[in-house]
This record gives sequence, C-alpha cells and structure tokens, in this order.
Amino acid sequence: MVDYSKWKNIELSDDEDDTHPNIDTGSLFRWRHQARVERMTEQEKEKEQLQKKHEEHQKRMREIKQKLNTADMELDMSKMKLELSELEKQEEEYRKKEEELEKKERLQPWNVDTISKDGFTKTVINKPVPRKKEEMTEEEREEKYRKFSNENGKLIKEYGMLRKFEDSKKFLLEYPHLACDETANYLVMWCIGIEMDGKTELMEHVSHQCICMQFILELAKQLDCDPRTCISPFFSRIQLADQVYRDGFEDELRAFRERVRARAVAKKEQLAAEIEDEERQQRLGPGGMDPVEVFESLPVEMQDCFEKREIGLLQQVIANMPEDQAKYHMKRCIDSGLWVPDAKTAAQGEAEEPPEQDKK
Repeated sequence: MVDYSKWKNIELSDDEDDTHPNIDTGSLFRWRHQARVERMTEQEKEKEQLQKKHEEHQKRMREIKQKLNTADMELDMSKMKLELSELEKQEEEYRKKEEELEKKERLQPWNVDTISKDGFTKTVINKPVPRKKEEMTEEEREEKYRKFSNENGKLIKEYGMLRKFEDSKKFLLEYPHLACDETANYLVMWCIGIEMDGKTELMEHVSHQCICMQFILELAKQLDCDPRTCISPFFSRIQLADQVYRDGFEDELRAFRERVRARAVAKKEQLAAEIEDEERQQRLGPGGMDPVEVFESLPVEMQDCFEKREIGLLQQVIANMPEDQAKYHMKRCIDSGLWVPDAKTAAQGEAEEPPEQDKK
C-alpha cells in the first residue's frame, strides 16, 4: 500500500519571483527559505560524516576478519576476536543512527528544494500529474472562461459559501476540476460584484474562499504540477501551519479585500460614466449637440423663456440681441433639438428666428 502520509506536510515555496498577481508570498517567506536551506545543509553534513565513519568501521571489520583467517599465533587471534566483537556492537549502533536519520529525512516536510529529488530507489508508477500549459489567444481564453462559468457557476458559488477548511477540502476533493484559474477568476469577479451591490459582509466571506483557491494555484505553480493534486496538501498545510504562515494568509486576505473595494469603486464610477454617456447619446439633437449642455450655455433670459415656454418672450429676447449672437444661439438650439423650426423656416435657412416671426 502506498504511504500518502508524506503529503500531510509540505512547506510552501518562498523565493519565487514569478507569483500569481493576487498573492505576494515571496517577501514574506524568504527568510524561512534561508533557515530551511541551512538546516538541510547541516543535516546533509551530519549524514555524510556518519557514512564516512561507518565505511571506515566496516573496512576495519573486513581487515580483522581477513587476518583471523590467516593468523597463526593464538594470542593475536584472541586480541583480534575481542576487537571484532566490539566492532560488531558498534556496527549495530551505526545502523540505528542511519535509520534515525533516514526516518527524520522521510518525515521532513516537502518543499520546492526537495520535491524534485528522488525519494525512492525503485520505479514509482503513480507520478504527479504535470501542469497543463495551454497556448491560447485572448478570445479563446474568454470563451473557455464563459463556458466553464456557465457549466460550473452553481458549484463555484456553493464552494464560495463554505467557510471551514475541512469543508472546503472535502468539497474540492469531490469536485477537483474546480481547482483551476477559471474558478479563481469567477470568485474575484463575484467578490467585486457583491461589493458593488453594497454587500460587504458577503464579499469578505467569499474572499476567504477565493484566497484559498489562489494559494492552491500558487502551490501548483511552484511545484509545477496539476492544481488538483495540491488540494489536500494545501488544506493540510494551512490547518497545521504555524502562526507565521497563518499571519501571511490573513495578510494576503486583507490585501485582497482592499483591492476588491478599490476595484468596486472604480467599476461603479466607470459604470456611472457609461450610463451618463449613453443617456447623452440618446438625447443628442439632430445636429449632434446635447440639449442639456446647450441650455446651460444660453443667456439667462433665453433659459427663462424655454423654462416658461414663452415663445413671444423668446422672440423679443432674440430681437434685442446682436444678429450674430442670435444666429449662434438659435443654431445651437436647433442642432440640440431645443428648438424645432417649421418647414418654411428650415427651407429658407432662417434658423435664427422662430417660425412665428416668419408669419408676420
């Protein structure tokens, strides 16, 4: 039976520069990498020294056994037998020390410095599934995301409403295909959407699940394996993690929530601008001018006439204006739709005067 206990503890990488845009773990764990490397170096040195002494010990045992086969003097044989007995006792001690070192090495958490090294001297049939590297255009990525969201949106939201690590682990192991970039992107967009709706408490809940997914993807990226194989290792790691690691997780969660809030504000401003622009386009007059902007640029006397819908008063105001100003303002009113001339006025091009003046 295969022993899967080695997957219970895996140390996350710490010095990768190329990390996911939503996760900044490099600077946080760099010092841990240095400490781990020093510890591994010391263990390797201890192992080499033990092996060297053991080899010298075995060499001495072989020499004595060879001499015993050729010795003639009884006194010499007695001394050598006594020494051989002591060496055999020491041999047992060396074997115990080597077994202890091997056990310590097996139980040591895996990390990016050790994960790629051979752990067995025999062929392993079940190899880790490598990450799929797909070369796609932007349109193909969008289509893949749209299709995945349509097919799995309900499951992703169900995962997003979980809270406990154990429940999340169980759910993702039941639906391992959710461990992918599309799920992470869906959760990010969902967080932004519910924050825009003013549901901050719900956003903070879902964001926790989003960061769990981001950490799973980051672990898969660092180990260069399929994210589905990193589901159990991540949740085992976060549940057994020391305070420094948990603080790092919480720091990333807080930073992500701040980014979501900032993005939600920007999106709302962008949406408001788009709505305003759409409304402006819909109200543009026949000449392509905005009636609101034109009205606000008119002299106060003309604004008053339009508000009161006093055509006679408007005619008087126009008559008292210099001709060039009257033509300028009336043309803008016609282009914006504030003033609609009759067919006779339009045909004669007398845009500067209301139709009532033409009848006089």
